Amino acid sequence: MPDFTEDHFPTLGILGGGQLGRMMALAAIPMGIHVRLLSPKPAGPMREVGDAAVADWTDPEVLRDFAGACDVVTVESEWAPADRLLEAAPETAVWPHPDTVHTIRHKGRQKETLRDAGLPMPSFTRCATLAEAQEAARQVGFPALLKKFEGSYDGYGNATVRSPEDVEAGWDELAAEDGLLVEAFAPFIRELAVLIARRPDGQSVTYPVVFTLQEDHRCKRVEAPAAISEAVRNRAQAVAHDAVEAVNGVGITAVELFEMEDGQVLVNELAPRPHNTGHYTIEGCRTSQFANHVRAVMNLPLGPPTLRDPVAVMANVLGTREGRARPTGWTDALGVPDAAVHIYGKPAVYPERKLGHVTVTGSDRASVRERAERAANYLTL
Repeated sequence: MPDFTEDHFPTLGILGGGQLGRMMALAAIPMGIHVRLLSPKPAGPMREVGDAAVADWTDPEVLRDFAGACDVVTVESEWAPADRLLEAAPETAVWPHPDTVHTIRHKGRQKETLRDAGLPMPSFTRCATLAEAQEAARQVGFPALLKKFEGSYDGYGNATVRSPEDVEAGWDELAAEDGLLVEAFAPFIRELAVLIARRPDGQSVTYPVVFTLQEDHRCKRVEAPAAISEAVRNRAQAVAHDAVEAVNGVGITAVELFEMEDGQVLVNELAPRPHNTGHYTIEGCRTSQFANHVRAVMNLPLGPPTLRDPVAVMANVLGTREGRARPTGWTDALGVPDAAVHIYGKPAVYPERKLGHVTVTGSDRASVRERAERAANYLTL
């Protein structure tokens, strides 16, 4: 691990050029950390931050050149080729470790790792054939969930099935060469999430448990802290901590959870990087998830994750049409009291695409929620 006590400012490399990479860079720059980004295709969010390059990020020569100018490299998403970079430039520190990324990116490997560590979660089966998927769905009962092993995000790659015919249709849509995952439907009462920032030496800080409102498998709103009992809060943070330890997470690891009616907490999924459920931390916490991700992967002291105000609410801005982005409703959103507006700089708009978010903080949950949603609703872009 690089030692940053030397008299130079380090360089952080980011594999990715979307909004998460953009917000990582914006958090790193004020600390004096130089930033390089590498993306396989042009991306609007990366245009205005750091030294941004577009090239084939599977090419070993490209990766060696990129890593050669970085002290540490991190990933914007689990789909980034962290393993290829480590092969091309084995002397470069890559965090989270490519083994962690490899485990989390494949839902079958991820869930088996968590199950083997004793984490509570809905029952699941890795199915290599349609016949196995039909039998697994019959065993857990309908409705059940089919999940694509790799490449799914924001609800893409999941299907709720209510009959054997649905299983067959879902298999045709989602199955890869190694099949897909069949999971029991969890009759949860709330979806929760916990972020943990962890350094390579194992030191960590835990963010507040948040409530996430999902519509059509996409996050619409996040409220911090979640309005839950102390027992559930403690259980959620403990389960999240154990999950991150199980995959040896470094940087921010997001743990999505289900709160069950009996007070139990089940693991849904993990993400090995900053997460949509943590965007509220930019204004809402003493140290944002992006700042602590940068600190963690650079093995620097972690900042406090505590809330600045009693309540923070983040509302996503999603696309509603197809075309070029335009600032429709932008001035109205900026006029909402205490609304922090974040636009990601994506030039293309399509339905349900994440284009930005709005965060409001304050003392009264209902008022904070109303203002965050009102500002987000103004932004049709």
